[in-house]
Amino acid sequence: MDWGMANRMAQLIQSDGRCVFMPIDHGYFQGPTTKLENPWRTLEPLLPYSDAVFVTRGVLRSSIDPLASKPIVLRMSGGTSMVGGDLANEGITTSMEEAIRLNASAVGISVFIGSDYERQTLLNLSTLVNEGEKYGIPVMAVTAVGREMEKRDARYLALCARICAELGAKVVKTYWCEDFEKVVEGCPVPVIMAGGPTVDTELEVLQFVSDGMIRGAIGVNLGRNIWQNDNPVPLIRAIRQIVHEDVSAEDAHKLFETLKSNPT
Repeated sequence: MDWGMANRMAQLIQSDGRCVFMPIDHGYFQGPTTKLENPWRTLEPLLPYSDAVFVTRGVLRSSIDPLASKPIVLRMSGGTSMVGGDLANEGITTSMEEAIRLNASAVGISVFIGSDYERQTLLNLSTLVNEGEKYGIPVMAVTAVGREMEKRDARYLALCARICAELGAKVVKTYWCEDFEKVVEGCPVPVIMAGGPTVDTELEVLQFVSDGMIRGAIGVNLGRNIWQNDNPVPLIRAIRQIVHEDVSAEDAHKLFETLKSNPT
């Protein structure tokens, strides 16, 4: 790996080999998502506990203080919306030169394997990898499922993660699922967890994060599970303990309850 690529990877993945990414890119297809209407207001209290931020260029420029930021993973794909015909019909929306201008540590792009736009989105990933290799910028592939949430099983996600790695992604972001180790074992690059199943309690969030870490993930890329929670800072601090300190879900939940009661 070239020096520049290795250096950028080191900005994202900490010295313990783990990471906590904070995604606030949801508006690129959802619009003003609940509790993300003002991105900086949402992000600012979470920033000290985040290792990197996943964001679009528009929100990066308009809403994030360049003097108080963390390494940036720049969202590079889009072109669809919740009210359009098919979320999978994405294209590349941002140039690698723009990523360099914005001092991004990495770029991220979604692929929709099994959809009508599988080939298109995989070629988008390949194009971005070619550009990234040219400039020393790593690519994070996001295994998106659009509205078809039933696709979140180990067999499908293992297929997606392996294809992304084969095409040159340096990191794969994918959903937690039962038998998550099958996803990790078949992927020769680091795997980061996106959201898991729909859950009702903070303990359940911490449990799927802990399970994924035990089964081989190197970290998390959790947004709505954190910033839509009524107590986002205690929750991200508890998740960080699981990721970086190998704390159990139960002990992390105790920390969450303590921080919730005594936020200072």
